[in-house]
Amino acid sequence: MKMTFQKLVIGASMAIGVSALAIVPAQAGTLTGATIGGTASSDYLIYDVSGNSTVLVPNTQTNIQKVLDGNAANPTGNVELRASSEGSGFDFTKNTTLTGQIGDKSITLSSLTATDWFSTGSELSTNYGAKNFANTWFNEFAKAAGLGANLIPTAYNMFLSSNGFQRSSDPNISYVNQNDITGDIKIGLAGHFDLKEYYRPISPLLASFLKTGFQASEVVKVTYNDKTDFLYSFSATKSGLSNSLGVGADGKSHSGNYEVTIQGVPPTAVPEPSIILGVLGVAGVFATQRKFKKASI
Repeated sequence: MKMTFQKLVIGASMAIGVSALAIVPAQAGTLTGATIGGTASSDYLIYDVSGNSTVLVPNTQTNIQKVLDGNAANPTGNVELRASSEGSGFDFTKNTTLTGQIGDKSITLSSLTATDWFSTGSELSTNYGAKNFANTWFNEFAKAAGLGANLIPTAYNMFLSSNGFQRSSDPNISYVNQNDITGDIKIGLAGHFDLKEYYRPISPLLASFLKTGFQASEVVKVTYNDKTDFLYSFSATKSGLSNSLGVGADGKSHSGNYEVTIQGVPPTAVPEPSIILGVLGVAGVFATQRKFKKASI
């Protein structure tokens, strides 16, 4: 009876250990090994956090990784890709990329080029009504901004002439995190909590069309698991930050956090060290019991 009870206990312990071994996933966490590339690989800025302000810091590998370790509740800065997009003489044919590992896969986040926006498949067209991403996105932009259908063509041309597509092509990446169970990958885009205020000095008439408190992120091109998506959002949460210190500070940038999501591949399951030790311990007990039984015989 005693030996039967011992076998039951050991068997149950091993079953629990093996079950836990099978269900505990790897801790994928945040993006690792982040590096900058693309055809304009030097055109980026890194913003760290000082108190409640984002502040420019040197473009170093250490700083890149450091500012990407936050989340929606606690952004820790951001990396702006293709930072010169709002300047004169901007070359809209080039891009800047951020590549790293998330879970077991590589992921690349990129700024957008004119081809990304305006390609119809056979040519580049900046015309309103063309079948390209620029028109698809702007129609969503206009709907979120509260524009009536009769105003959309006019607003599109105002947006185009004020370099709105270039201005929407330089995403500020604040974090890249993966859910260990579902595989969902969440990407934080730092932007303006109130985009109407951003456009007021750039294009007053266009700004007058936008509803008060209008929100829209910049667009990021994401390549992951052999698939490319253009990601953006029209809903922000307050980041608790603003660009208020140092060179180029305006007191408004980075005040909104826009979170976009793609379905990722869940990372490979890896047992927790404590579970491995537990299973080994049970196995050791089982081996001792067998030796004891032989000695008794």
